[in-house]
Amino acid sequence: MKIKTIIFDFGDVFINLDKAGAMQNALTLFELDEFPEDLIAINTLYEQGLISSEEFIEFYTDNFPKLSEEQITKAWNFILRDFPETRLEFLKQLKAENKYKLILLSNTNDIHINWVKEHVPFYEEFKNCFDQFYLSHEIFLRKPNADIYQFVLDQNNLKAEECLFIDDTKDNTDAASKLGIHTWNIDETKEDITNLFSIKKDLF
Repeated sequence: MKIKTIIFDFGDVFINLDKAGAMQNALTLFELDEFPEDLIAINTLYEQGLISSEEFIEFYTDNFPKLSEEQITKAWNFILRDFPETRLEFLKQLKAENKYKLILLSNTNDIHINWVKEHVPFYEEFKNCFDQFYLSHEIFLRKPNADIYQFVLDQNNLKAEECLFIDDTKDNTDAASKLGIHTWNIDETKEDITNLFSIKKDLF
C-alpha cells in the first residue's frame, strides 16, 4: 500500500485561524452568552452553499438590527489570520516532485474565500498547486458528512486506502477514516504541515 493522493484541509493547515478569538468577538458583538442553534444552523447552510451571501448577511442584520453589514462581515472574517509562506513553499515543492495527486477539501464559504483572495497575495499560486480544489459552498457538500469524502473519491477515481486526508478537526478525520482513508488530525498548536513527511513517515 502506498499513498498516491494527499487531501488537505485549508484552515489551520495552510492559513492560520483564530477560532476562539472569533467566537469571543462574535459573542461580544452580538451580546450573547453562547451561540444559539439557529445561528449555528444558518452558518452551516451558508458554508454548504445552500443560502447566498446576501441571504446570510440579511439574516444577521434582521436579527441584530443595531449592526451594519460591514460589522457583521468583519466579525465573520475575524477568524482568518496569516498564511505562512513556508507552507506555500512546501506545497510548491510537493507539486514540483509530482509524486502525489494533491487535492484541497475545505469547509469554506464565499465571504471567507473573497477575504483570502484579497489578503493573501499568492492565493492563485496556492490554488494552482492542486489537481482539484473543492470548497464546500461550491460543491454543496460539507465535512464531516460522509458524502463529501465519497464525492472526492468518486470524482477522482481514487481508492480510499491510497489517500491521506489532513484536517485539524477530529470529527472530519474520524468521518474520513470510516471510509478507509488514512488521516492525520493535525494539532495546529504544535504541528505544521511542512513536517508532514517526518510526522507521518510510516505512510510514505
